Amino acid sequence: MKTSILIAALFFSGFTFAQEKKQDTVKTKSIEAVTITKQVFKKQSDRFVYDVAASPVAKGNTTFDLLKQTPLLSTTDDKTLKIAGKNNVLIYINGRKTNMEAESLTQFLKNTPAENIQRIEVITVPGSEYQVESSDGIINIVLKKKMSDGTSGNMRMSNSQNKYNASQASFSVNYRKDKLGINANLSGGENINPQSYVLKNGIGDIKNESVGNIDDPNKNLGGYLNIDYQLTEKSNLALSWNSWANKSYNSTIDLLNTLTQPADNGILETTYTRTKNKEDARNYNNSVNLNYEIKLDSLGSKFNANAAYLIYKRFQYSDNNTLMSDVPGSTSGFSRTKTKITQSIPQIVNNFSGTVDYIQKFKSDFTFSAGGNFNKTKTDNDTKNFTYLYDENGNMLNPNSDFNHFIYDENIYGAYITLDKKFSDKFSGKIGARYEITNSVGTAESLKNNVESNQKIERNYNNFLPYLSFNYAINDKNNLSYSFSSRMRRPSFWELNPVRNIITEDNYTQNNPFVKASSTYNQELTYMYKNSYFLILNHSYEKDQITQVPLQMKYTDKNNVERVRLAYIRTNFGDKQEMSAMLGVQKSLFKQYLTLNFNAGVQHNINNGTLNTDPTTGQIFDTYVNNRKSTSFIVTSNNTIRLDKKKTWFLGVNYFYVDKQQIELGVLKDLMSLDLSLKKNWNDWTFAVNVNDVLRTNVVEIEDIQDTGNYNYIKNDTYRRNFTVSITYNFGNQKVKKVRDIESASDTIKNRTR
Repeated sequence: MKTSILIAALFFSGFTFAQEKKQDTVKTKSIEAVTITKQVFKKQSDRFVYDVAASPVAKGNTTFDLLKQTPLLSTTDDKTLKIAGKNNVLIYINGRKTNMEAESLTQFLKNTPAENIQRIEVITVPGSEYQVESSDGIINIVLKKKMSDGTSGNMRMSNSQNKYNASQASFSVNYRKDKLGINANLSGGENINPQSYVLKNGIGDIKNESVGNIDDPNKNLGGYLNIDYQLTEKSNLALSWNSWANKSYNSTIDLLNTLTQPADNGILETTYTRTKNKEDARNYNNSVNLNYEIKLDSLGSKFNANAAYLIYKRFQYSDNNTLMSDVPGSTSGFSRTKTKITQSIPQIVNNFSGTVDYIQKFKSDFTFSAGGNFNKTKTDNDTKNFTYLYDENGNMLNPNSDFNHFIYDENIYGAYITLDKKFSDKFSGKIGARYEITNSVGTAESLKNNVESNQKIERNYNNFLPYLSFNYAINDKNNLSYSFSSRMRRPSFWELNPVRNIITEDNYTQNNPFVKASSTYNQELTYMYKNSYFLILNHSYEKDQITQVPLQMKYTDKNNVERVRLAYIRTNFGDKQEMSAMLGVQKSLFKQYLTLNFNAGVQHNINNGTLNTDPTTGQIFDTYVNNRKSTSFIVTSNNTIRLDKKKTWFLGVNYFYVDKQQIELGVLKDLMSLDLSLKKNWNDWTFAVNVNDVLRTNVVEIEDIQDTGNYNYIKNDTYRRNFTVSITYNFGNQKVKKVRDIESASDTIKNRTR
């Protein structure tokens, strides 16, 4: 079910791995022999570099497995990756952002052998040359350079079991012949995303409780095709096409609703209703990107240009019913319909994008970069709602109609300049700035109960976004670095569509066309010792943060019954600060039989927001205040145990714990998960078994009590405990050079669709 009323908690974790320089001295005829082992993990001016080729973890792993073992990276659901202290992660390959949907990207990473990886770069504070938003971080995967012609590929199948069974399969192929390279992938699967909810809220003696389940069946099919042709020794032309389709029919919500209120005699009275909702949805995402690149000299100077087109279509129809019991006060026998609401919520996004980048390198270890980007986006949202009421005899009355046609046009112009200089072997720095111009117009034509209205919303703003970083190697054992950046976060297109998603009769989510971009300022100070131990201090300040806010109000229905309504309003909600301190270490012990990742940290959140009005409808609610602070403890440990001398059997033991913390919806209670895995490498085959959330402790609970006594509680179980079996087969010439992965000009727009 695509209705979402939760904000994911921010997890942060960090790891380090390195092998210290070792020196063996042999005094034979005054000859001294020194053996130096290559550093595995080190800090450069603007990024952390994990040298995979020098690490024992890479052998027999997939790229996704390797990323989970990379310092500063972690995963809590075996699907998405997190960088310490960051809300979102963008995946780059060879310096270019991947042009794949999230599901397809996960499959790609899980089917790419880690032996193909040269190094992994973790950019916690991206420079001005990167088109990122908010406090996003970047993972750049640098592939090994192999020049052989030929064909290679892999096939992967997996089956998972939690509440329901799920299966996935993928096929990837890579072909290179002389100047032509082709890379393609096809993947798909079926699954049912289950959720169980407990929703409680109330004002004074009036209380609501909704308990039940959501089941969301999904069928997915997608893939990509990249064609790269070398025009000359210095220039390349590439065409990339990505496609992803999702079909989610017969998604259901089934909730038992309990209303407790005082009767005329003052005695509390309880009544029951049942929410039975059904939703059919499907979406399609297709994008094409044309890339031209020319190398300007032997130092690495180059010019790069991209032109892209993206079309995204989503169609959603829901049938929402509130049922009454034939026996008053009974929790069974719900056969009489009280209210029926049908919703049609389509969305179409069209985007044309372009980027240019010029990079000039000089022999004096100085790099000058400049570039620009342009995005033109149009979204079309034609929403239709019908509300049907029933009389006491069960007869349907004439429906109330509510139509809203919202068209949103947005133009973004951006330019950046970056100066990067290595002053000495000890000191390097980088400074840059990005300037962005955003012009947008939202037009809403609505028809409610035969009454027409029109509204036009214009947003025009310019933003100057500076960036600064430096790195100082105090000596061969101690390193200090600092980074500062300012970023924006524009609302997703679905957040702007002024549609109301019905959950229960008294519970819904409301999007908001008046949401404006938020500003984020990030600072990070890092100290590293022996490239094995590190301390990271992080501060993030977000102004006009975009989030959901729970608003409540009393109202009297047509039967003169006093009730409580709870709405989750999407809007800008004050300011927020996050401060964290993290200690981390990664070590290879017992002759590399154990690779230990461990980190522990403290995060301090400061929330400051107040809201009492739905900006879309103007409806007044009780004032919701979140000006609270919280300090939480976080620990993560990811460990790989090699079980045999030949390096074919591996046991994985991963654990994380997140203490309770204050978020926008209230206090997020503590979370914990223990994950186990067993892997066997046999020739070109890899067999793996994973058990996630063994103790079934990764369940979200959020509670908020206002000074006025207003109460709100959410418990959401997404059945993260699951058992997965997978088989991967690699075929062909594994020395085939990887086709260039190109950053599409439309990537930043695609991230703002669903």
